[in-house]
Amino acid sequence: MAHSLRPALVACLLACVLPAAAQAPVIHDIAPVSGSSLVESGRELEPFVARYQVIADGRNLGEATLQLVQLAPRRWRVDLDMSGRGLFRLAGIHAEQSTVFEDTAGGFLPLSQGTVRRHLFNNKRITGTYDWSNRQAVWEGDVKEGREAPVALQPGDLSGLLINLAVIRDAEPGRELRYRYVDNGRAKPHAYAVAAETESVAVGELSYDAMRVTRQPDPGDDEQTVIWVARGVPTPIRMLKREDGVDSYDLRLVDYTGAQ
Repeated sequence: MAHSLRPALVACLLACVLPAAAQAPVIHDIAPVSGSSLVESGRELEPFVARYQVIADGRNLGEATLQLVQLAPRRWRVDLDMSGRGLFRLAGIHAEQSTVFEDTAGGFLPLSQGTVRRHLFNNKRITGTYDWSNRQAVWEGDVKEGREAPVALQPGDLSGLLINLAVIRDAEPGRELRYRYVDNGRAKPHAYAVAAETESVAVGELSYDAMRVTRQPDPGDDEQTVIWVARGVPTPIRMLKREDGVDSYDLRLVDYTGAQ
């Protein structure tokens, strides 16, 4: 059975860098985003490379890699790659997504985005630019019909991959998190609830005291995303998507290292 890979499971699932993704002008007067900034929270970005086991419908599909790379003192790139091993290779599935952004005093500022999805003979490539000078985002390539028009940008807008980093930055027990998702030609609010109590989540032989962060489903939407994050860990411990109450995609951290 073929599985649909969507950019909102870490984005919130996909990435690896796409060199063709353009970089938008940098604007420094963007207002702070919802939640705390890195300056306020004291949680600075750290380069890392993390490996995840990908499970779907009870089957091990292979591995995904999530990485954060520093390009300049304030400029970063976050990548997610789901391809190349296990059932991914057998099914011919290759999915990558990447966002280049700046870490500003007011929060994360997306600049450009690239997405590649391959499944057997189907090959799709999309590039996006967040043009803060004109306050609009545009996507080119294999964009879905109806999503070709520019999207008006608002302060605090984030791509799906950046929302995952923002959740790690902002999560506190019992807190509500609100972001505006602007990705692949569409924009919509994302609301997350952080559980009041932490829970133990195993990663190999280690166990982390993690916060469960649940995205509230849209009206009439049966999809739910849950992310587990732990203090001191720069990447999600686990990322789970449910459809109609059934686990769809489950990414479980295998290990992570600081990027050199």
